[in-house]
Amino acid sequence: MHNHPSGDTTPSRADIQMTKEIQTIAQPMGIALHDHIIVGRDGHASFRGLKLI
Repeated sequence: MHNHPSGDTTPSRADIQMTKEIQTIAQPMGIALHDHIIVGRDGHASFRGLKLI
């Protein structure tokens, strides 16, 4: 989970790439990545909800 100070909860390319890298590294260790949440001024975005995980 992290915040976007701009208030826009749209995942950036860097957010998506970082999440994929974490998932790739964690999987062989048996660690499941359940979601990545971006918090903004007026709400949040869930990578699982956006079908990015």
